[in-house]
Amino acid sequence: MLYFRGCTAREKETGIAEATEKLLGLANVDYHILDDEKCCGSVLLRTGFEDEAKKQIAKNTEVFGDETILTSCAGCYKTLLQDYEGLDVIHISELLAILIDEGRLKFNKKDLDVTYHDSCHLGRHCKVFDEPREAIESVANLIEMENIKENSLCCGAGGGVKSAYPQIASELAEARISQANDTNCDILITPCPFCKLNLKDYGLEVLDLTEFLIKYGGE
Repeated sequence: MLYFRGCTAREKETGIAEATEKLLGLANVDYHILDDEKCCGSVLLRTGFEDEAKKQIAKNTEVFGDETILTSCAGCYKTLLQDYEGLDVIHISELLAILIDEGRLKFNKKDLDVTYHDSCHLGRHCKVFDEPREAIESVANLIEMENIKENSLCCGAGGGVKSAYPQIASELAEARISQANDTNCDILITPCPFCKLNLKDYGLEVLDLTEFLIKYGGE
């Protein structure tokens, strides 16, 4: 298995990659990473640079081979799954649900109220809704927001919005955080480093799923 960290977890939210590797180690998953990992091409595709994205996809395809590719990032997952050809791809939330079900990862349930943000790429685009919730509920009480699953609100970061229209990205993040606060939860959990990056500065503790499990899943 190749663990493809993705640009945000590799460069900006490095705690996500660290937490993921800790979980893989706890479950004795045999994996490796690329020392010279490149962008998957998601940002190029979503912002209209299709020719450049195709070149990036071709370069990465030569490197990937026929291994199963594990991703931290929902955007990477969608891109590798739907925009590349013939790759075997799994998001960390899907793998975690399997490892918990098999008993290879065991957590202690806490009296802790949390809520979950469905990333656009993982949720609406790839229909991964249940697995992250199963992982969360092995540790805490999941209190759902008003808009979830197919009807989830966007965090505001994707599609180049955070870079080109930061004010709009901020307004969307504030709207989502408001829904999270309405649940009276202690923590907001996301399955996407890019979502965490845009949601984390509004007073509520925001953690990636892997960070949450490492921080709260023990004794």
